[in-house]
Amino acid sequence: MQYENERIEFKSQFIEDIYKEVIAFANTDGGIIYLGIDNNGNLVGIENIDETYTRLTNGIRDSIHPDVTMFVRYVLQDNKVIRIEVNEGSMKPYYLKSKGLKPSGVFVRQGASSVPASPEQIRQMIKTSDGDNFEDVRSLEQNLTFNMAKNAFERYGIEFSAEKYRALGMVKDDVYTNLALLLSDQCLHTIKVAVFNDEFCTEFRDSKEFGGSVFKQFEDTVNYLALCNKTVSTIKGIVRIDKKDYPDEAIREALLNAIVHRDYSYSGSVIINVNDNKMEFISLGGLLPGLSTEDIRIGVSQPRNKKLAEVFHRLRLIESYGTGIRRIFKLYENCPVQPVIEVTANAFKIVLPNMNEGNEAPENGLKSSKQKPTKISAQIKTVLDYLKEHGEMDSEDMQKLLDIKKTRAYTLAREMVESGLIEALGRGQTKKFRLI
Repeated sequence: MQYENERIEFKSQFIEDIYKEVIAFANTDGGIIYLGIDNNGNLVGIENIDETYTRLTNGIRDSIHPDVTMFVRYVLQDNKVIRIEVNEGSMKPYYLKSKGLKPSGVFVRQGASSVPASPEQIRQMIKTSDGDNFEDVRSLEQNLTFNMAKNAFERYGIEFSAEKYRALGMVKDDVYTNLALLLSDQCLHTIKVAVFNDEFCTEFRDSKEFGGSVFKQFEDTVNYLALCNKTVSTIKGIVRIDKKDYPDEAIREALLNAIVHRDYSYSGSVIINVNDNKMEFISLGGLLPGLSTEDIRIGVSQPRNKKLAEVFHRLRLIESYGTGIRRIFKLYENCPVQPVIEVTANAFKIVLPNMNEGNEAPENGLKSSKQKPTKISAQIKTVLDYLKEHGEMDSEDMQKLLDIKKTRAYTLAREMVESGLIEALGRGQTKKFRLI
C-alpha cells in the first residue's frame, strides 16, 4: 500500500483544492496526484470520470499561472482513477490566478503537505527563474496603478496605455515586472534628503523622505532641493549679480543619475545630504564591472537599469547615456572646487560643492564685507609657518601639509582669506596663497 509523502498526494474526489497540489509539485520537485484514492490509500473511484477529467484539465489550464500544462500529464487507470503526473516547472513560482504572487496563491511541497510559500521562497523562485536583472524580474506586488507615470508621459506627449506596457518592459508573461513597480504609484523605494547645520553632517536641520512612483520622487525631490538652493547677490560697480549655490541643472543631473543607475535589488534609499558647503548624492550599487570613475567622467556609460533609462530617455528627462556627469563637470569648470566622485563596491556618491562658497574677492583676494577675526588653530598656524618659510602654496600643498581632503583645504583657505591672514592669487587650478 502506498502512503502520501513529498511526491505523492491522494484525493478521493475532485475539489478546487487540487490546484494548490499541482502548484506545490510544480514549484518543488514534481510529484503524482491520484484522483479517486482516499487519504488512506484505498481505491474509491470516480463516478463520472469523463466530466471530472474535463473539469480537471480545464481548471488546471485556467486557474494556474504561468501556464503549467506542459509539465502535467494525465493517465486514466481502470476508468476509475486519474493519475496526474506533475513535473517540476521551469517558470516558478506557479500560483493561483485568483490570489496572485503572494503566499495565499503560491504553494510548495513540505513533507506530505502542500503549504503556502514564504515571501522569501517566492523571491528566490522568481530570481532563479528570471535571473538577476532586477527590472526584468516579475514583481511580487501586482496590484499596481500608474497615475504619476501616465501624467509624466502625457506631459511629454507620449502615449502611455496598457498596450504599451509590454513594449516598455513593464509586463512579462502577463504579470508586472519590477520595472512596472518602479514606475507605479506603489513603488517601495524612496529618496531621503537631510539638511545639516555642520560641515560633517551630524547636526540635523531638516529631513524629508519622498516615495511613490520614481517620477513623483524625482519631482518632489527637485522641488525640495530648490528650497535648499540659496541665491547670493553681489554688487560689482552698479551691477547686481545673483548666483545660486548650485546650478539647477547640476542638481537635476545628479538626482537623475542616482535614480536611473542605482541598484534596486537593495531596499535602502537614495541618500542626499546638504550642508552649507556641499550637496552629496549617494545611491546604492557601485560601478558595473570594468568601469572606473575616469570612465564615468569622460562619458562612458553602461546603464544598470537599461529599460528604466530608456523610459527616462523617451521622456527627454535624460538626453543620452553618459552625458549627465560630463555636464555637471562642465557647469563647474570655472569653480575653484570641483565635484567629487567616490565609489565603493556597493555605493556611488557624487558631491556638488557650493559655488558661492568659492566666490573670489576682488583683486587683492579679500572679501572686505565678510572679513572677520578667526581663532588661530593648529592647522592655521602650520599653514602660516609654512608660508613664512616658503612664500606661497597652492591647495595641493595645503592638503599634503595638513593631511586633509580637498574640500577641507578649500574651506580652511577661504576662512584664512576672509580673516585677512592670507591672500589668494589667480583662480582655479593656478590659484596660490601667500601672506599679506
